[in-house]
Amino acid sequence: MASASSSTSIPPPQSPTSSYSHDVFLCFRGPDTGYGFTSHLYAALNRKGITTYKDDKNLRKGDVISHELVKAIEESMFAVIVFSPDFASSSWCLDEVCNIIDCKNKQGLQMVEVFYYVEPCDVRHQIGTFQKAFEKHEREGRHESEKVKRWREALKQVAEHSGWTSKNHPWRG
Repeated sequence: MASASSSTSIPPPQSPTSSYSHDVFLCFRGPDTGYGFTSHLYAALNRKGITTYKDDKNLRKGDVISHELVKAIEESMFAVIVFSPDFASSSWCLDEVCNIIDCKNKQGLQMVEVFYYVEPCDVRHQIGTFQKAFEKHEREGRHESEKVKRWREALKQVAEHSGWTSKNHPWRG
């Protein structure tokens, strides 16, 4: 991978006295990257001795983010968010991003973004597949407008950070 920013170092967490159950929490949309890129990333992190939380359970559409996942986010030092073309179609993924932002603001959770076959501006401005996903969320009316607004703001906030992108890299398939 190559960095989209000039700096590749990751700062230490703000509260080094905290105890963490996981070094890294992986946030991803399973059908997009769960059995490819994210599985390879998970294996590579584990080979390096990095304790990584990856939720592999089949989640039903519309389920509320589980207490287990919220706890895993809270007990992680880093969150790696793998944005993929259909990421925003998952209310589960969007809820995870909101929880990651909350933990970043409250306890210094560090975030690393990976833009896998999407551009950071797609996420930040919610265009392309992200626009279509939000239009569907709003059209179906299954989620309160305030929740959808919170999702939109969380994606904007996360995508303002520099991250890793698959564009023009040899590992892009």
